[in-house]
Amino acid sequence: MTVFCGIDWAERHHDVAVVDDTGTLLAKARISDDAAGYSKLLDLLAEHGDSPETPIPVAIETSRGLLVAVLRTSDRKVFAINPLAASRYRDRHGVSRKKSDPGDALVLANILRTDMHAHRPLPADSELAQAITVLARAQQDAVWSRQQVANQVRSLLREYYPAALHAFQGKEGGLTRADARVVLALAPTPAKAAKLTLAQLRAALKRSGRTRGFDTETARLREIFRSEYARHRPAVEDAFGQQLLALLKQLDAACQAADDLTTAAEAAFKEHADSEILLSFPGLGPLLGARLLAEIGDDRTRFADARALKSYAGSAPITRASGKKHFVGRRFVKNNRLMHAGFLWAFSSLTASPGANAHYRRRREHGDWHNAAQRHLLNRFLGQLHHCLQTRQPFDEQRAFAPLLPAQLEGVTGARKPSH
Repeated sequence: MTVFCGIDWAERHHDVAVVDDTGTLLAKARISDDAAGYSKLLDLLAEHGDSPETPIPVAIETSRGLLVAVLRTSDRKVFAINPLAASRYRDRHGVSRKKSDPGDALVLANILRTDMHAHRPLPADSELAQAITVLARAQQDAVWSRQQVANQVRSLLREYYPAALHAFQGKEGGLTRADARVVLALAPTPAKAAKLTLAQLRAALKRSGRTRGFDTETARLREIFRSEYARHRPAVEDAFGQQLLALLKQLDAACQAADDLTTAAEAAFKEHADSEILLSFPGLGPLLGARLLAEIGDDRTRFADARALKSYAGSAPITRASGKKHFVGRRFVKNNRLMHAGFLWAFSSLTASPGANAHYRRRREHGDWHNAAQRHLLNRFLGQLHHCLQTRQPFDEQRAFAPLLPAQLEGVTGARKPSH
């Protein structure tokens, strides 16, 4: 007898349903979200034939958490069912739109019973790959949080301190630069900034880690800070200064967190066997490579072919056809983190790969907008990446863009040959 399990996940408890291949409910239970509850779940599965040789497959609406980690300690197949898909399956068992946690667990179990072949189990990634996933996603979240706080600082400076925006906004990194944060902490109001001497500015730049160009930068900052701007009254200006100092503490912490996680993610990525192949591609560095590896993993059976990887990333187009209507457009359901990293990869490859630049220019000449041309380039890169990972060989510029290089290599400006 074949047995399937469905788990309706919640924050404090989980409902479990076990069914056989005929849809008969064999058992149901509610377990707590702790070690005792996980042990109760494993005992329940063992009572219905679960063993290391024949583990019972489990469907759950999340792919993360300690419960999923416990279920994946063996060779058990765990299926993370999209909640939207689960709600559609619920309508197959009744049209009254009733809903309950035990009922959702039963629906999940029946999804595996009827359509397990149509769903993809969680990949069997290595421990190192899972660690890279945690670090790379945390680093990306930290970068987004850093930018969010920087945007709050920028909005505040627009209210009372335009000189600071003129001083730092145009530089790479903007307000997240170390010298910008040190100077603003030293002079949080226009009145204090106007009183800064060259020696004080020079000392602040040294504390920020700057190593050269002190005279030019201090003269530039003093000139900006002593220029004429509209001002608030002193008491109001000081109040804005206190708010800025509070935001700068948050910005310092966000910048430090992003830097620490970047170092950790790059170090873990370089230890992985796939890092050499990923770094052989033009436009990929350790951090961007870590983000890609975090999303595609190192389970080579996860994607049946290159098309599956492209669809997962959202770079492959999708066709909607009905009667006389036929539409081919971009995908909206995709791995957004992978797509974000892919766009950065495609953009940076334009100056690192003559073939990628030629491919992008050809797509633009055919009428594609910038985003469409980049997505098409990413689609091609993902196909090449899938091939290289499967065959364990590095990227080869000549083989990857052979039809484009002879005719257009000389016309590509600003492109350099890859070091590999």
